[in-house]
Amino acid sequence: MIFGNSCTFLTYDILGIMKKITIAIIVLIIAGAGFYFIKQKGSPAVDTTNTTGTQNNTVATTTPIVKQTEGSEVVIGKSVNGRDIVAYNYGEGDKRVLFIGGIHGGYSWNTAILAFQVMDYLKANPSVIPANVKVTVIPNLNPDGLNKVIANVSSGITKANVTASGSALTASRFNANNVDLSRNFDCDWKSVGVWQTKSVSGGSSVFSEPESLAIKNYVETHKLSAVVVWYSSAGGVYASSWGAGVLPETSTITNIFAKASGYPAYESFDFYETAGDLVNWLAKSKIPAISVLLSTHTDTELEKNKKGLEALLQYYAK
Repeated sequence: MIFGNSCTFLTYDILGIMKKITIAIIVLIIAGAGFYFIKQKGSPAVDTTNTTGTQNNTVATTTPIVKQTEGSEVVIGKSVNGRDIVAYNYGEGDKRVLFIGGIHGGYSWNTAILAFQVMDYLKANPSVIPANVKVTVIPNLNPDGLNKVIANVSSGITKANVTASGSALTASRFNANNVDLSRNFDCDWKSVGVWQTKSVSGGSSVFSEPESLAIKNYVETHKLSAVVVWYSSAGGVYASSWGAGVLPETSTITNIFAKASGYPAYESFDFYETAGDLVNWLAKSKIPAISVLLSTHTDTELEKNKKGLEALLQYYAK
């Protein structure tokens, strides 16, 4: 009898202990679930897809910032007909000097060829570029216009590749929208501009053309010490100007390039009105810029321009 009562009491104790353990387990489960949901609510959402829409194997809580580095060739934009506008870089310095050719397409094809010749010279003679200077060359700002007279444009083009003359050359001054790119910049812009004695299209608005917009975007995203734009033909170095006149730095580099090259120097280009002009827009943007006009429409005058380029680079080596 006594043994039976002891078993009863023991059974009650075991059941009580099991009940307490069960309650404790339930409490732990509820607490754990609550902690999980609280943590999830406070955590940032994670995007597990990449830019192509496929799943990434690795999950990151933030989007990494990718710094774009410039190689020797960078496509800065496209022409109306989808041709690349390419910038070529030489040197590693912080002071950047930009040279631009071909803005008037096939009409001034010698400026594009000169730019390619300068590129060949820089590649063969890297020591002419000071350690603190980077040279960028955009040899063909109007590839659709140049393509009208020179097919398959490359660094190997020469005057022997030119296949047009007369009115065809004149027509190739403009881009594929028949806009004069030198009248499309935000500097006294007009929808109808002047070239010599002719009326020309300045575009539907400032920077309406992809070629001029490409240069605008490039200029606004790069710190430029100076810009040289090649044109033809008048035979001289012309300072850019805006508002109060010529920037002091512009006057300095005008004279440096002119003295070294042998071209005469001019404070302004006043043969006719140049509303919407590239170099004057650069002056408006407080960037020293000069126009170097070759003497003819056929000669590149490489030696003269090499001397001007070298003198300019040495000036910025200081």
